Amino acid sequence: MSTWTEHERTVVDAVPDGLFIGGSWRPAASGARFPVEDPALARELRTVADADASDARAAAEAAGAAQESWAATAPRERSEILRRAYELILERQGDLALLMTLEMGKPLAEAKGEVAYAAEFFRWFAEEAVRVDGGYQTSPDGKDRFVVMRRPVGPVLLITPWNFPLAMGTRKIGPAVAAGCTMVVKPAEQTPLSLLALAGILREAGLPDGVLNVLTTSRPGEVVEPLLRGGIIRKLSFTGSTAVGRLLIEQSAEHVLRVSLELGGNAPFIVCQDADLDQAVEGALAAKMRNMGEACTAANRMYVHESVAGAFAERLAARMGTLTVGRGTEPGVDVGPLIDEAGRGKVDELVEDAVGRGAKTLVGGEHAPGDGYFYRPTVLTGVPADAAMLHQEIFGPVAPVLTFADEDEAVAAANDTPYGLVSYVYTQNLQRAFRISERLDTGMVGLNKGVVSNPAAPFGGVKQSGLGREGGSVGIDEFLETRYLAMPLS
Repeated sequence: MSTWTEHERTVVDAVPDGLFIGGSWRPAASGARFPVEDPALARELRTVADADASDARAAAEAAGAAQESWAATAPRERSEILRRAYELILERQGDLALLMTLEMGKPLAEAKGEVAYAAEFFRWFAEEAVRVDGGYQTSPDGKDRFVVMRRPVGPVLLITPWNFPLAMGTRKIGPAVAAGCTMVVKPAEQTPLSLLALAGILREAGLPDGVLNVLTTSRPGEVVEPLLRGGIIRKLSFTGSTAVGRLLIEQSAEHVLRVSLELGGNAPFIVCQDADLDQAVEGALAAKMRNMGEACTAANRMYVHESVAGAFAERLAARMGTLTVGRGTEPGVDVGPLIDEAGRGKVDELVEDAVGRGAKTLVGGEHAPGDGYFYRPTVLTGVPADAAMLHQEIFGPVAPVLTFADEDEAVAAANDTPYGLVSYVYTQNLQRAFRISERLDTGMVGLNKGVVSNPAAPFGGVKQSGLGREGGSVGIDEFLETRYLAMPLS
């Protein structure tokens, strides 16, 4: 049976395993702990503190107590803290990537890419921290003057997902720090180690006590609801499923909290008849296989013009078939394990459902060997419209290829979903690119591009894919309130 190397154990054991509250590491009040699993080995990697409602109250109180002084901190000081944290992340890129690979499975090269991507959010918001502005204007009757100001919304609750455990942390923490908000962060129970390591880096970078508080827990409902209903938290930022997002909106309503949500997706990938097929296949590979397909931005439905669908499917299947599946720490591995047995079981069910309804498997469609939760990259054709995988996130390395006859059919099929996070369009015709892109009901469009995420861009969706935007020049706005001072001249 495979096991961890001495260096891997050293990296894992170096991460604090307690709750981070008020600037100090502490055990859960109950003393409880829960296991973190290595999905490549299906074995316990580490245990961490298991917070309950009393720990949640302590974290919220620490954030509340620190809010006034942190909001009064000079923007340049907040900026410098983020800049130092950015540099520390890059200095430790190798160990942070290895830690991520061990706790969630993605190949080491991809994990290194995420660490660099995560660091960029701190660099971006370090620059945004000193650019928060206001305004001065004259009232319409000329008698008054208005001074418009921005100030932090207050203590915030940040809930991060397991699929991008470091980048989703920095994407939320960066603007909160820049805006002057204190925070309570709850990482996903499957992947708490990356966020705990990040908390240590921010502390080393000079973040004051109480500004960042981290709660790891196997009982998120018992921890999150008291935070939302407790009266201290003023904003929620959540990345996760639409079903959980709806519940959190309800719980946030009691105190009318500001809410930003990045929820589920069902991304269409449209390949027009004039597309560069080699480019489209490589884009599809990137859009589908990033993070083993476990991404809200993953291409979930591939609509290909009927004149090129056969060639596209064959080329995609050939490329998918060359990918090496294995433990992410091993050289040459392209595809790691899925996050857990439940995640792989869902992919099993979706593929079996589609094949049972008449879909044809060009490649994959089965488990890959290994101790962990591996699944072979899969391409399906002839997937019928009532197949379950077309109506929910697959969250696995499975690409269903469908056909369309004209633009109207492609757009109608792409928009036929309650989700609207991202879509992809491949065409060499500029007018067609704009026609289709403007009609798609998604917050983002990748035009001849399979990866759209960038810290400088406003990430987010429409419909049931969420509210608000993260990143870009508007990302900090989610953490700021606007108010004004009215003053007569006489």
